[in-house]
Amino acid sequence: MTSTPSFLYEPIDVLKQVGDDLWIVDGPEVVMFLYGLKVPFPTRMTIARLSNGDLWCHSPTVLTADLKAQIDGLGPVRHLVSPNKIHYVNIGAWASAYPEATTWASPGVRTMAQKKKAKIRFDADLQDQAPLDWRGDLEQMIFHGNAYLDEVVFYHPKSRTLILTDLIENFEPARLNQVSRSTRWLLQIGGCIGPDGQAPLDLRLAFCPKKREARRSFQRLLAWQPERLLFAHGRWCERDGTQQLLRSFRWLTRH
Repeated sequence: MTSTPSFLYEPIDVLKQVGDDLWIVDGPEVVMFLYGLKVPFPTRMTIARLSNGDLWCHSPTVLTADLKAQIDGLGPVRHLVSPNKIHYVNIGAWASAYPEATTWASPGVRTMAQKKKAKIRFDADLQDQAPLDWRGDLEQMIFHGNAYLDEVVFYHPKSRTLILTDLIENFEPARLNQVSRSTRWLLQIGGCIGPDGQAPLDLRLAFCPKKREARRSFQRLLAWQPERLLFAHGRWCERDGTQQLLRSFRWLTRH
């Protein structure tokens, strides 16, 4: 099952500035499993330039020669971040290209990489607060309560941007016209359709045993009062981010 190029956020493999010292890179599609079936997903990474000039790279996409040249023009790559245990596959290639960078492991990713026999080293583990390496430039927390996937969420105060991965997937209906009927159906069933996309259904269900814990995590997100939301999959939110959070997490907050 494949998608047409119009499903991607072209141009891909190109730096796109979205805020002060903040960029995204839309990458090629990857095939992921959704409810047991293979579904193509567009990919996106986020790059922040820290106050010391170092670059922080979240969920790296495929590293091409042209993209590397663009990134090298911004500053030295020092941090390669896996935000959850299914967003790590390109970190090995980036670590080879940038051997002085620290590779950061999200909860569970070491086990996942070992299970998949991925040749990736991880130097440090992400915790529930930002390390000294980027404290003051980025804040972070682990979104607790999921039986399968703990995602590390980041906030960029300078641009009031919240950086999510799979806690919200926001696929645009117009773009879904370009993919297969079965893909559209699966994404609709999963509740990942914009403009108010959510976490996919299977991820939401995995919060059921610990919803109270998840609600506490969500309140921490709201306390940041973000204006902008970045997602790894689908259309990101340029404004009114806090209102978007409330809509996208309605499955968690309603009684």
